Amino acid sequence: MYIKKITPDASAAHLSDEIEGSVQGHRDGHGFVIRDDGEGDIYIPPNEMRAVLHKDRVRVRIVRQDRRGRPEGRVVEIIERPPQPLIGRLLQESGVWLVAPEDKRYGQDVLIPKGATGAAKPGQVVVVELTEPPALFGQPVGRITEVLGEVDDPGMEIEIAVRKYGVPHEFSAECLAQAKELPDKVRAQDKKQRVDLTDVPLVTIDGEDARDFDDAVYCEPAKVGRGKGWRLLVAIADVSHYVETGSAIDIDAYDRATSVYFPRRVIPMLPEKLSNGLCSLNPEVERLCMVCDMLVTAKGEVHAYQFYPAVMYSHARFTYTEVAAILANTRGPEAGKRKDRVKDLLNLHDVYRALLIARQQRGAVDFETTETQIICDENGRIEKIVPRTRNDAHKLIEEAMLAANVCSADFIAQGGQPGLFRVHEGPTPEKQEILRGYLKAMAVGMTIGDNPHPSEFQAIAEATKDRPDAQQIHTMLLRSMQQAIYTPINSGHFGLAFEAYTHFTSPIRRYPDLLVHRVIKAILGKSKYKLPALPTPGEAHAKLAKRLAARVAAPGTKPRKELAPPSRETQAWEAAGLHCSANERRADEASRDVEAWLKCKYMREHLGEEYSGVVSAATSFGIFVTLDAMYVEGLVHITELGGEYFKFDEARQELRGERTGIRYSIGTRVRVQVSRVDLDGRKIDFRLIREGEELIGRALKDKGVAPESAARKVGRSGGRKRVQAPDPSVTERAGLTREQAARSPAGVAKASVKKAAANGKAGKSKSRKPRRS
Repeated sequence: MYIKKITPDASAAHLSDEIEGSVQGHRDGHGFVIRDDGEGDIYIPPNEMRAVLHKDRVRVRIVRQDRRGRPEGRVVEIIERPPQPLIGRLLQESGVWLVAPEDKRYGQDVLIPKGATGAAKPGQVVVVELTEPPALFGQPVGRITEVLGEVDDPGMEIEIAVRKYGVPHEFSAECLAQAKELPDKVRAQDKKQRVDLTDVPLVTIDGEDARDFDDAVYCEPAKVGRGKGWRLLVAIADVSHYVETGSAIDIDAYDRATSVYFPRRVIPMLPEKLSNGLCSLNPEVERLCMVCDMLVTAKGEVHAYQFYPAVMYSHARFTYTEVAAILANTRGPEAGKRKDRVKDLLNLHDVYRALLIARQQRGAVDFETTETQIICDENGRIEKIVPRTRNDAHKLIEEAMLAANVCSADFIAQGGQPGLFRVHEGPTPEKQEILRGYLKAMAVGMTIGDNPHPSEFQAIAEATKDRPDAQQIHTMLLRSMQQAIYTPINSGHFGLAFEAYTHFTSPIRRYPDLLVHRVIKAILGKSKYKLPALPTPGEAHAKLAKRLAARVAAPGTKPRKELAPPSRETQAWEAAGLHCSANERRADEASRDVEAWLKCKYMREHLGEEYSGVVSAATSFGIFVTLDAMYVEGLVHITELGGEYFKFDEARQELRGERTGIRYSIGTRVRVQVSRVDLDGRKIDFRLIREGEELIGRALKDKGVAPESAARKVGRSGGRKRVQAPDPSVTERAGLTREQAARSPAGVAKASVKKAAANGKAGKSKSRKPRRS
């Protein structure tokens, strides 16, 4: 760890104005300080970034504001430099050895002395440990500690990702030793004080490639009150029986917080003996479980529930495809192989339909989206990318798990003990305004209120599902939502329209679920669960608690007043929630990074080929297109849209040509050619081949131009003349990175392309700061 004091400028603000936070670098050389107090980020110019690194904890002073009122800071002290290694490719330039970081947020190459290269060869991917920090007038220096191999080696993308994002991928020796001592099967003493459910035909329903089985289900008709209903059992692997609080396995599990899923490889939260063996609800073996036993009415309401520890025996391992086939044809070949279980599956389908009615009545958001699956060969190369289709079997299990999770949240709330809830906030006031403006611009005829309910979003989705631009509207509805977090402060789940919700159903792969199991057991045993000394309460956690408290407040409300500081216990739970939320994001980012790498390698083999696709996002610097056949996304930069002037309409989220009137928005169909693939930058560039007929037709209708003259205009503008559009790097500096611009409607650069071009001519103007990506 390096601690460095930087002499502040005499003109800087007073010491009391110094602000602490973490540096987030940007591939263009500038950076931002993410403030500990949760206030707006502080821009750090490239010259200041030369002395700091991505992820450094620093103290800064705000020295000026730009014309938009955004603060610019000057680093006065480096408080802490995390000892995380850098990953990059070893290069030799003019006799000098250096490593170019794979993560472009580290804006400087690392110099490697001749005696510190080890056995590494030029071009290989290596791990570097810094020996000298960067300075205003000197590059960082380091030594190679590990050689990962050649960049094209099978699985290299995963080796890079786990190190790039700091994903723990090796269990500690103490953890493995403890796992080795665990039994191979359920013992007689493990069954004490447990309900025997071995005669109940519980089954698991998962994907074809699943290896660990968290949950099993069973349903039978039952009388509920005076009416008909069902008894629904959801049995979840009892991980907490084997993973004791504060044990070596527990410490490693908390550190990981979640399993990370890559194509062809999983980095589990628990050692394989537990995740695929002792805790996995494998078929035809006894397993320990925690059961949520529910009575569900014909209207889909949970009339009563109870939790209890049990021992079970999985009577079958079903796949989603198999169950869907049986439900579609109870006399088909799939049903013939599973005659004994068909009736149980039909009961599950019946209770699912009842739960679905309840879901619709409470107005939960349920948009149909297309998820994809990457199919790789033995060498890790993509063979094909296929869409994941959600059938009734998927939805059946999903509704059963939702019901158990809601019961878990209610049980913890009624028990009066702290625990982690899964909280999903409604859209922020800013996102509400963006969405209202968009709906008005698109003439939807419906909007959301000042304090919107999820049913309003669902109603808009239903009313617009048959429109040609339905995909665009639904995408904007989704993007207005916020990300869910784990926190002990229950503020409900907006998207699912639940007053209280938590995660109970996946303790093999999610640490919050394991904590929820422990709290439920403590309530059943009339004791109190105490968090282990993993997140040590202290000043840092007090700040995290304050930051979380502000985030989970209802939209438009003021953060709660801290009349009294939170208890040490509350701070510990909030810190655990933030840790689990952050590691969930980390796992998602690592998975997306690997998928982007694989897609880039895949598309390198298709350079020059033409494909049909649909616009998935419009930005001020171009359009992102997702190919129909491959489900791969790439950028058609504005320079490839023709020689005319294109203006970005933020309200409509579209690019419009001023001369032809051609518009590019989400859902627009186009035909493109693969023109460039940047593996290091995870970028794919397309060239527009021709506009779709609907574009020309829409332009004709809007401008009242005859087809012949319109065709001549389109022909003149469809060349490769690059006159009025800026360089890609300039447009990204004027707004956001490609990925963020594609994902966030609020994040797309608000300046027009013309302004971005003018900014590019001005060079590195201090009055115009880029935004954080």
